[in-house]
Amino acid sequence: MKKYILAIDAGTTGITLLLFNKDAQIVKKAYSEFSQIYPKPGWVEHDPIEIWETTLLLLKDIIADIVPESIASIGITNQRETTVIWNKSSSKPIYNAIVWQCTRTSNLCNILKKDGYADKFSGKTGLVLDSYFSGTKINWILNNVDNANKMANNGELAFGTIDTWLIWNLTNGRNHLTDYTNASRTLIYNIDSKEWDDRLLDILEIPSDILPKVQSSSSDFGVTDASILGTQIPISGVAGDQQSALYGQLAFENGMSKCTYGTGCFMLTNTGSTRIDSKNGLLTTLACDAWGNPTYALEGSVFIGGAVIQWLRDELHLIENASETNDIANSIDSTNGVYIVPAFTGLGAPYWNMDARGLITGITRDTNTSHFVRAALESITYQVHDLFKSIQLDLCTNPSSLQVDGGATQNDFLMQFQSDILNLNINRPENIETTALGAALLAGLAVKFWDGPDDFKDIIKIDTTFTSNMSNEIRTSLLSGWEDAISRTLTKKGK
Repeated sequence: MKKYILAIDAGTTGITLLLFNKDAQIVKKAYSEFSQIYPKPGWVEHDPIEIWETTLLLLKDIIADIVPESIASIGITNQRETTVIWNKSSSKPIYNAIVWQCTRTSNLCNILKKDGYADKFSGKTGLVLDSYFSGTKINWILNNVDNANKMANNGELAFGTIDTWLIWNLTNGRNHLTDYTNASRTLIYNIDSKEWDDRLLDILEIPSDILPKVQSSSSDFGVTDASILGTQIPISGVAGDQQSALYGQLAFENGMSKCTYGTGCFMLTNTGSTRIDSKNGLLTTLACDAWGNPTYALEGSVFIGGAVIQWLRDELHLIENASETNDIANSIDSTNGVYIVPAFTGLGAPYWNMDARGLITGITRDTNTSHFVRAALESITYQVHDLFKSIQLDLCTNPSSLQVDGGATQNDFLMQFQSDILNLNINRPENIETTALGAALLAGLAVKFWDGPDDFKDIIKIDTTFTSNMSNEIRTSLLSGWEDAISRTLTKKGK
C-alpha cells in the first residue's frame, strides 16, 4: 500500500527530506548541510556532486525503517537560479554550481543594460537584468571553462537548475527536465509563450541543445533508477522553492500572498491568469494554480534574510546557534540606533543594485553584541517591509494579514517585530515546512495519492498569530532610520 509522499527540499545551505502521510503530516525528517564555497568576494559556489551525494545519503536514511515501495511518489523543490552544467556522457559537472547569490556576472548585466537590452529581457521574462538569474551564469561557464563552448555546440553538455540536476541523477541520466516555475527564473524563458526564447539565447550565446524540457509542476518527471532505492519510484512534483511554498500555503487564488524566511526572504502574490508587470521593483514570475499548471505571480526577493544570522554565527562568532538570537534581542529595548543593511551580495527587490555592499550605521561607544544581534534580526523585517510596500502599490491592496513560513519564522522576536513594522497580523502555521509540503502536494496530485486540491483544505493550521502593538510614531521613526541606512548603502555603490 502506498502510504507516503517523499519531498526533497534542496535548499541553499542544506538538503531536507521529509516523508508525508495521507494527512500531509510529517512522519520522518532528515537534514544535512553542505559546503558553501567563496572563491572571490561576491562569488558563491556549491559542489554539485556534494549536493547529489548528500541527497543520496539522506535518501538511504529516510527509507531505513520503511519499505521503499510504500512511497507513492517523490516531489522536488529547490533553490532557484543556481546553475549547473554537466557532461551528458559522464554526468560530471564541468564547473561548480554558481549560486543565485553570486554576483560575478554583474559586469555582463551592466554591459547588456548599456546596450539597450533591459526592456527586451524584462518584457519576455518578467525579470530584471541581474546576476541573480541563471542566464548570465550559463554564459559565464560556457566562456570561462576550457572547451565548454565547443562541447555545448556539439550537444555534449546539459544545463539545469538544482531540480534538473537531481532529476538527472535520480533517473540515472534518462531524464533532462524542469518545470515552468524554475524555467521562469532563468532569464531565457518567455513567460508569455512559455518556451525558451531564441532571441534571448542568441544575446547570451547559449545553444538551445543544452536546455531541459519544461513541463507542469505536477506531472511525470520519470522514475528513480532501481539501483538507488531498490525500486522505481515516480517523480511527479517539481517547483522552485518559493513557488512551492506558495502552493504549500494553499495560495491558489488571485491575491493570496506568502513570505518565506529562509537564507533569503521571498514574498509572492498569486495574480492568476493575468500577467502584472511591477512598477515598484518587483518581478513577474510563473507560479502554480491549484492543479500545478502555470499561473502568474508577483515576487519580491531579499538576498540576505536568515543568512544574516549565519553571518553572526560563522563570520563574527557573536553567537553559537541561531536559537540564541530570540532571547538576546528580547533582552534589550532597542538597537540604540544601530542598523545593519546586509547587502553582502548586493540588494534585491525593490532596489536591484548588484554593486551595493553591506553597511552598519549608528554605532556608538556603548554599542554591544546584543545591539548587533537585534539589528541583524530587525534588518530582515525592514527588507520584508520594503517588499510588502511594493506589492501594496502594484496591486492597490491593503491586506490585514500575511502567511509566513521557513525556518527563521521559529524566532518569536522576529515575527513579532515583523508584525509591528508591517502593522498587520502575521500567521505562522503549525508546519513551517510549507516549501517541502508544496512539492509533496504537487507530487501526490499527479499520482492520485490525493484526488484533488479540495483534499488539502484542512492541511494548514495556524500555530500563532502575531499582532502589532507598536505605536505609529515609533514605527515611523524606525522606518525613517532604515530608509536613511538604505540611502547610505546605495550612495556607496561602486566606490
